[in-house]
Amino acid sequence: MKNFWANLNIGLKKPIFVIAPMANVTDVAFRSMFAKYGKPDVMWTEFVSADGLCSPGKKMLLRDLEFSKKEKPIVAQLFTSHPEKMFEAAQLMQKLGFDGIDINMGCPDRSVEKQGAGAAHIKDFETAKKVIEAARTGAPDLPISVKTRIGYNKIDLFWIEFLLKLNLPALTVHLRTRKEMSDVPAQWNLMPEIVALRDKISPETLIIGNGDVMSMEDARNKVAESGCDGAMIGRGIFGNPWFFSGKILSDIPPTERLKVMLEHAKAFNKLLGDVKNFAIMKKHFKAYVSGWEGAKELRVKLMESSDIKDVTKIVKDYLKVLE
Repeated sequence: MKNFWANLNIGLKKPIFVIAPMANVTDVAFRSMFAKYGKPDVMWTEFVSADGLCSPGKKMLLRDLEFSKKEKPIVAQLFTSHPEKMFEAAQLMQKLGFDGIDINMGCPDRSVEKQGAGAAHIKDFETAKKVIEAARTGAPDLPISVKTRIGYNKIDLFWIEFLLKLNLPALTVHLRTRKEMSDVPAQWNLMPEIVALRDKISPETLIIGNGDVMSMEDARNKVAESGCDGAMIGRGIFGNPWFFSGKILSDIPPTERLKVMLEHAKAFNKLLGDVKNFAIMKKHFKAYVSGWEGAKELRVKLMESSDIKDVTKIVKDYLKVLE
């Protein structure tokens, strides 16, 4: 197995800072901005249904798994409760050239849980183990990691202990329960206990913390204080492709932010415009355009835009005034 997590030849060193898998966010266009302006140590795809990859709808889902060499190392995140589907999807991920596979065992989305996947695994250890083993069998050359939560309705470190006994190369722990969603602060105070479990059960497993990381300084502090090996950042990177370079978004001039936002929108239109609704970009417009006088008025115009032509004109007209 080519375990890039343990391969220092690619320059991976602790602490490790990685991009979180987020549906309709971390697509190839979004990641291309980070590869250019502030690359994380490891990229993650959006989470993709292994069942779907074994169905007639496979062709469309493969668009969610597009990536460029500039994004490597990159991990494909999959979800399922069917070992046979995971086996087949894992074979495909290895063939596509991914550096690793991560299994989502923490997503609280009801449609995912109804399938017995995501956070539903926390209540079904046996299926979780079978799915992990199926991924290992299907992609013997790739490291198989897991992203999960600290419990379902309550904190359950027996679940974390169970996963550690499977000797994963990396385990990402979102420091909230499924029930808590993202409605309460992430419980980073639990991380030292999780690290101690790791040291006792599976010393080689990298532990990556996730939840409420808002800057690189914050990420480094949380990792240093808790003793884990790195941090995964989700909401904190919205509208900030410079995040992993350590730049604070408020320090980036509006002109630069708008030029990169337009570049992002054009990349989305070019790479995904034939399969995804352009309205997906509007959540990004909100994040890019904030914090300066006149930003609100610009956001309103961008929210009313319908395509890349509209956005290009709105931004260029605004930049003429700024410059």
